Amino acid sequence: MKKAKTGGLGRGLGALGLGKNALAGAAKPTEPPAPAAPTETAAPTAQAGTPAALPVEAIRPNRFQPRREFDEAALEELRESIARHGILQPLSVRDIGGGKYELIAGERRLRAARLAGLTTVPVVFRTATDAELAEMALIENIQREDLNPIEEAHAYQRLLTEFRLSQEELARRVARSRSAIANSVRLLRLAEEVQAFIANGVLTMGQVRPLLALESAALQREAAEYIQEHELSARGAEALVKRLAKDPNALKRSAQPAKKPAPDIFVRDAEERLTRSLGTKVRIQEGREKGKGRLEISYFSMDDLERLLSLLTETEGVGKEDKRAALRAISTQSFTV
Repeated sequence: MKKAKTGGLGRGLGALGLGKNALAGAAKPTEPPAPAAPTETAAPTAQAGTPAALPVEAIRPNRFQPRREFDEAALEELRESIARHGILQPLSVRDIGGGKYELIAGERRLRAARLAGLTTVPVVFRTATDAELAEMALIENIQREDLNPIEEAHAYQRLLTEFRLSQEELARRVARSRSAIANSVRLLRLAEEVQAFIANGVLTMGQVRPLLALESAALQREAAEYIQEHELSARGAEALVKRLAKDPNALKRSAQPAKKPAPDIFVRDAEERLTRSLGTKVRIQEGREKGKGRLEISYFSMDDLERLLSLLTETEGVGKEDKRAALRAISTQSFTV
């Protein structure tokens, strides 16, 4: 045990998840441990600085994981790699007592290991406060470029408010400029539908940033839809926002002169809900017969179309080849269901 304290990890038994309770338990002469118990606790101390093996079921996800979306195709590829070669980079965990551990870094590896049917995974023990845990999870995702802009903005906001960090301090910790942190957090002032467009890659940061000058969420949404439809550049988006700042009804006035009856309030609500859910423009056109109509879902690239197909065909029987066949069969820039 003394040897382990001076090993490569440099943090002694605490870094390996073994504290005073573990030492006290090992010192009891009248209660010799069961044969399996010393193997589990002694494994991390046998070769300090090298990964230990933990049961998958003993590891719980990181509560501060900023990433909300995990690419299923990439996860499947990782599963195949792990099934063939094993996990080459250990997961980082912290001991939370009761034989349980909380993940610090490596959620994709943990998910893929479960999919591959692994019962144990290699880990490295670390000590971390809640704030450090949130910070390390954010930094890992930033370094891997795994977060979309909205996930990154939410992570920054949480560190700023929940853990009372200043923008300057947060910028130093995550190796970003203070202005980058400020601009990222400002994205959360956009309408939810517009945030969904950014998160799904339908709109870029350059196209969306000018919309922050519009205070109305409805106007932000209207401008975002117009930018998508007309494929405006960042400079075009800026010109559009200047135009709307002077005349909020500019887009309505430039629309087709033929007046249509105002859509039913429930239809409009359905459009907004579908837009938020799918992260792209959705239109519902009511038919002449009551209760009938057409649902139009727009997409703006083949990747965007494949994303929408994945969302709309979330069944186990739909494979990659089925989706590719569907993509080849569609040649327009919007489709109707």
